Amino acid sequence: MAKFDSKTFNPQAFGKYVEVLPKTKKNELVKSGVLKGNNEIKNAFSDQTGTAYAVLPIYGRIGGDVLNYDGLTDITAETTSSFERGVVVVGRAKAWHEKDFSEDITGGAKFMDNAAVQVSDYFDDVDQKTMLAVLKGIFSMTGAKNLEFVNGHTYDISSKKDDAAFADATTLNNAIQKACGDNKNKFGIVIMHSVVATNLENLNLLGYLKQTDKFGIQRDLSLASWNGKVVLIDDGMPVETKDGVSLYTTYVLGEGAFDYEDIGAKVPFEMYRDPKTNGGIDTLYARTRKCFAPFGISYIKKNQVSLSPTDAELSDGSNWELVNNGLIGDDKEYIDHKAIAIARIISKG
Repeated sequence: MAKFDSKTFNPQAFGKYVEVLPKTKKNELVKSGVLKGNNEIKNAFSDQTGTAYAVLPIYGRIGGDVLNYDGLTDITAETTSSFERGVVVVGRAKAWHEKDFSEDITGGAKFMDNAAVQVSDYFDDVDQKTMLAVLKGIFSMTGAKNLEFVNGHTYDISSKKDDAAFADATTLNNAIQKACGDNKNKFGIVIMHSVVATNLENLNLLGYLKQTDKFGIQRDLSLASWNGKVVLIDDGMPVETKDGVSLYTTYVLGEGAFDYEDIGAKVPFEMYRDPKTNGGIDTLYARTRKCFAPFGISYIKKNQVSLSPTDAELSDGSNWELVNNGLIGDDKEYIDHKAIAIARIISKG
């Protein structure tokens, strides 16, 4: 088969392209239901033209020790704390071009149409990378209070001996109890690599939800469960090689664990035609601006060069900290990390 501009064509038959390459990435993290709309974020970026970063106030809860009402004890009052949460807009852009002659030489194959229908899937890939970068960043935080979250919400069994280094019947329950204590029911979604899922299947620990059709025939659905939590299987989950051994990260999340808003760009998509170069080129440009904000964790923009953070900057733990009241020293008060329904399990499978 001959080639022109990376397009395979049959110069005799001028066969047309009829299929798009199958999509291999599942992007379950984006589709899992962990993204929840947030009007405060939406309003912050829509009301302030050009804003790429915002600090949102959060009301604290009332507290203090209750007093004895005995006719003798004075009733003293306390005030509530207010907290601050930094959120950032992530901007991404890409373009694709096609030559007129590519379509001419292949008998009218619509290469630009082919590119256009894949844009949504492409940005699903981009968004999943962004979310994974955010998760890497918040689990890379340092500082005493931040480490209470990092260590408390990490259940690492990878260094245990033999089968104990692999996920089993008790792993999930132990992980979410360690993270949130009696709030462990906040978790609802588990996203794991297929290696971890296969290991659990082999132990008969992963069950698939079933559906009975109109003929009374029961079939397995692709949706699985583990200890009552919905399981999504996606090989995009992190895999780290240490001393020649693969270590798999499984994320456990509560629904709405991320606040999310599509902030939008002035011109999200546009076509540009250059009639001169190479006999004519069409270019499709795409731009997105989105906010992914993990609940209870603040983006502090400590190490960010431009107005939009790169994935590397989102992965940098120095750019994140637990939501706090913004004061310094002994007056600095943090939220309770057990309110955050985000956890990870690290295992050999």
